[in-house]
Amino acid sequence: MIRWLLWTIAGVVLGLVVHLSTILFLPRTAVNDAYSRLLPITPVNAVVALPQPSAESAVMPFMDPSFATAVCRYDLSVGPLKLTAPVSQAFTSVSFYTRYGSAFYAITDRAAGRRTIELDLMTAAQRKLIPEEEDVTSADRLIVEAPTTTGLILIRALGPEPSLLAMAQRAVASAKCQIQNP
Repeated sequence: MIRWLLWTIAGVVLGLVVHLSTILFLPRTAVNDAYSRLLPITPVNAVVALPQPSAESAVMPFMDPSFATAVCRYDLSVGPLKLTAPVSQAFTSVSFYTRYGSAFYAITDRAAGRRTIELDLMTAAQRKLIPEEEDVTSADRLIVEAPTTTGLILIRALGPEPSLLAMAQRAVASAKCQIQNP
C-alpha cells in the first residue's frame, strides 16, 4: 500500500513539475506571438494605429471592434522613452508588455487624472542615472521601469457608440512615444 502511495505522490510531483515548466517556457518558444505579428507593421519607438478588426481579418486575435488601438514597439537600448497619449471622452488605457508578452504596467485615464497620459519609460539602470530633483514629485513625473529593453506599449480608446469610434481613433493616432533627448 505504501509503495502505491509513493508512486502516486511521485507521479503528482512529476506532473506538477512538467506542467509548471511548460507553462513558464511556452511563451518564449511561441513563433507567432504579438511582438512577432506587429514587427513588420510597426517601426521602433513610434506609435502606429492598428486597423479596425473585422470578422475576416484582425492584426491580433480577440480585438474588440469598439476600441481604437495603437501600438508602440519600444527599444530602450538607445535611451529612455517619453510617452504622451491624449485621453478620449469615454475611456483610455495604456498597457506595457515585455517582448514575451508579460504585462508589467498599466494606467487608465481615470488614474492619470489629466487630459493626457504622460510618462517616462526606462530601465532600472537608466533611472539610476537621472538626478533626483527635490521639487519634482511623483505626481509631476511618472516614471515606469521596464524589466526588459524591448517590448510593446498598447494604447486603447473606447468608442462607446459607432459614431464616436472616429474620435477614439484620432485620440490613439495622436499618441507619441519617442526617445528622450538628454
